[in-house]
Amino acid sequence: MTPEPLFPLAATETTESGLIVPADTGILRVATYNIHKGVQGLGPTRRLEIHNLGLAVEQLDADIVCLQEVRKMNRREETYFNNWPKVGQAEFLAPEGYEAIYHTNAYTRDGEHGNALLTRWPVRDIKHLDVSDHRFEQRGLLHAEVMFQGRSVHTVVVHLGLIAGSRVRQINQLHQFIEREVPPSAPVVVAGDFNDWGNHIKRMLAGFGMYEYDGDSSTFTYPSRLPLAQLDHVYVRGLEPMSLQVPQGRIWWRMSDHLPLIAEFKL
Repeated sequence: MTPEPLFPLAATETTESGLIVPADTGILRVATYNIHKGVQGLGPTRRLEIHNLGLAVEQLDADIVCLQEVRKMNRREETYFNNWPKVGQAEFLAPEGYEAIYHTNAYTRDGEHGNALLTRWPVRDIKHLDVSDHRFEQRGLLHAEVMFQGRSVHTVVVHLGLIAGSRVRQINQLHQFIEREVPPSAPVVVAGDFNDWGNHIKRMLAGFGMYEYDGDSSTFTYPSRLPLAQLDHVYVRGLEPMSLQVPQGRIWWRMSDHLPLIAEFKL
């Protein structure tokens, strides 16, 4: 089961060291995807989707892929599924030539999961911030400085809480983190599952100078089978939003309870 390509594959060029990189188009493509830990369904009917997700991530053809609910390991599922990957899901999902960055947010009885960032560009700096607001939800921010076409783009992967008050406090922590860790003139990307069914977080981020490409009902991402809201977003500072797209169809809604979101920006 291979998803149809979403875009024409990016033009590439080979560096003197033999590294294949996208040609200099000046367009940054960012995808965000909550992969639901690579498993769909409940109980004995649940199915492993991580192999299909690997094909899907490759089809996104993004410069930066921000992932949420990524398992580093899970002893119960590894025992249940015969073809459970031998490596962590972030590493497993990374297409050839991509670097995989992962940090655990939550520890459970059987394993651990968190956020991940995959990129085909060099990475200079990696940080993590625990933004857990109460003991029932373990949340974190994953930050990486990605060198896109030789220019620093600070990228933060987020997965905010289910409670409105928690999300407000987590956005304030995000703002403080950016103020502390990112130079004022540097481009910033904040992408992930914001769990916000309204526009409150959007207004808060606008107050911090962060914006996104305004979509419509065609960019709803949740629930994947019958999308009713856009819970997944890519906000930026210092970049020009160009487009927003959400792939549709049975192949996509079978893989996760979220659909992926793909945004393009001009430097």
